[in-house]
Amino acid sequence: MSGFRPSRPFRIYAGRSDTIPLMKHQFTSVIEKRGKWYVAYIEEIPGVNTQGRTLAEARRNLKEALSMIIEANRELAAKGRSPDALREPIVVNL
Repeated sequence: MSGFRPSRPFRIYAGRSDTIPLMKHQFTSVIEKRGKWYVAYIEEIPGVNTQGRTLAEARRNLKEALSMIIEANRELAAKGRSPDALREPIVVNL
């Protein structure tokens, strides 16, 4: 790779020539006790929800669910995207 050293980690997707930098994001988790279970979801992203028997398990499951949803959304978007489409990071301060 001719000495290329990224300043932060990159994830390379099999079968694709592009790379997506790994970035740290912050989301709002909501966790509620319902009977013997903890039910959890991400406030900002519909569809990211899970449960666990303990608070720790609910948190772990929620992180995994969030990663899976984001990964699936990226893969779905890539399938319908034009090869010459411009892809770039966007930053929003809320």
